[in-house]
Amino acid sequence: MLYLAQVQKKGLLGKTGLQLLARQRSENAWTLLPEEETILTAEANSLSEGMLVLVELTSTRQVLTAQDAKDWLLDIMQKFLVSGITPAFLQQETERAEQWRQSLTLQSQELDRRALELEARKEQIQDMEEKLKREKRTLDTQST
Repeated sequence: MLYLAQVQKKGLLGKTGLQLLARQRSENAWTLLPEEETILTAEANSLSEGMLVLVELTSTRQVLTAQDAKDWLLDIMQKFLVSGITPAFLQQETERAEQWRQSLTLQSQELDRRALELEARKEQIQDMEEKLKREKRTLDTQST
């Protein structure tokens, strides 16, 4: 599993600690970790204190890889922030999408209501047609 972590030098036994900050949920979705967790590892001794790194961990919390997150962060900035996609913009788009969803739900409910009304009118017309046919037969039999 991939994590964003910050290097903390000289933990117990001279190992470098990696404070986990966020966990990748999917390709473009991350979750901030609510609790501080530090993974002690000798593999990151060559990293600078305070450095942000991308860390791949096993299910048993063993470090598979630790690499500088600079290029990854710059790529995110290039993709989103430089083109004007800010958290405020994303919030506005989320709100707009929710308004569209609500509007479509209302339209769907209105169409369903109209379909029911049309079905009821169709049944009324069919009942009237049957009634007229019966009355016509009755009149036909009375006139002959």
